[in-house]
Amino acid sequence: MFGRLLPQEGRFFDLFNNHAEQIILGAQELVALMEDLAGAEKHIANIETIEQAADKITHETVAQLHKSFITPLDRDEIHSLINAMDDILDTVQDVAECMTLYHIQRITPEALQLANVSLSCCTRVKIVVGLISNMDNASAILQTCQEIDRLETDADRIMRGAMSKLFRDERDALQVMKLKAIYEQLESITDRCEDVAKIVEGIVLENA
Repeated sequence: MFGRLLPQEGRFFDLFNNHAEQIILGAQELVALMEDLAGAEKHIANIETIEQAADKITHETVAQLHKSFITPLDRDEIHSLINAMDDILDTVQDVAECMTLYHIQRITPEALQLANVSLSCCTRVKIVVGLISNMDNASAILQTCQEIDRLETDADRIMRGAMSKLFRDERDALQVMKLKAIYEQLESITDRCEDVAKIVEGIVLENA
């Protein structure tokens, strides 16, 4: 009888998965934005809508934490994970907003490449988040976290090459400043994905 009166553990894994789905949608829209500057207004609006949906999931997750007597993971782990996931979409939105703010008229192959690497990272974030409900998946989780780390390293390498080419070949100083900022923000998406991977690795090592 008493057990039925206790707050339930909530649907944290569902919330994680729902948020991860928004991350994928946001990263896909970012790639679409890079490929279709003519449709930039539409893609940026879509990213904003996706980010707002993710924010609602984040707030619901935090509210569930306050209501739940028993949680499937440590409370700090849940809080850290959902906020780190939210940071990914915030960074995606930052890139999209800067595209408008800086009035970017052309996209370099390197910027598109970074956007695609970011999408690959986000895809793996969704995979690891989907696996953490069962610690029997520990090996697969850790392997996917390593893939995120490798992709983040790839993004660093691409950004360094892009910066070198930019400073070597671009004669317009204003364009150099604009593209430098875009490159750095695109690479930051993979940094935020790596933050999630580190949190998930910690969860696995503690609970597996």
